[in-house]
Amino acid sequence: MWGKEKAMKLIHDTGLIPIIRVESAEIAFKVADAFLAGNVNIIEVTMSVPGAVEVVKKLVEQFGDKVLIGTGTVLDGKMVEKVIRAGSQFIVSPNYSRELIKTAIKHNKPIIPGALTPTEILDAYTIGADAVKVFPCGSVGGAAYLKAIRGPLPQIPLVPTGGVNLETAGPMLDAGAFALGVGGAITDKKAIKEGRFEVITENVRKFLDIVKEYRI
Repeated sequence: MWGKEKAMKLIHDTGLIPIIRVESAEIAFKVADAFLAGNVNIIEVTMSVPGAVEVVKKLVEQFGDKVLIGTGTVLDGKMVEKVIRAGSQFIVSPNYSRELIKTAIKHNKPIIPGALTPTEILDAYTIGADAVKVFPCGSVGGAAYLKAIRGPLPQIPLVPTGGVNLETAGPMLDAGAFALGVGGAITDKKAIKEGRFEVITENVRKFLDIVKEYRI
């Protein structure tokens, strides 16, 4: 199964964490299939998806041996316990707290909590975060902000999320992103509404191509 080091290496090497944040469990499974058709082997399901814990459980049962299934929008230690029981292999949050991070550490699961300022980012990493989700990155300067943070804090793996799209992905990788957290720019709402899940697959491929281009 996925150990912490193996999981973090996969996240870095893939360079992309595609995020499922949709209106129903049924759509979540279709989006997951579209992700996998694009040859990505990481999926994050946010807790804002109705029945998210069950979605995670089923995805782990179906794909857990070859796909790293994680849970996002995990806000506290209690939620960490719940999603780990469901089989979640990594935890992502828009916020951070000692309880949140320490609970994930207790279970030896990668934790990527959210922070924004240099003080918050360093604090989250010092408590034990494996990487820090810089959120909302696009709203505060995107790649330029990431580059500025990495100047004094080069040792901290940063995962920009919020405002990551096909135009900003390359510059963020160039600025030193550990991986990219991407939601809306992959899970095209219009395409989902029209049942054109192949658009999502194509979006995944485009992002993976950008990662390859900037990681050579």
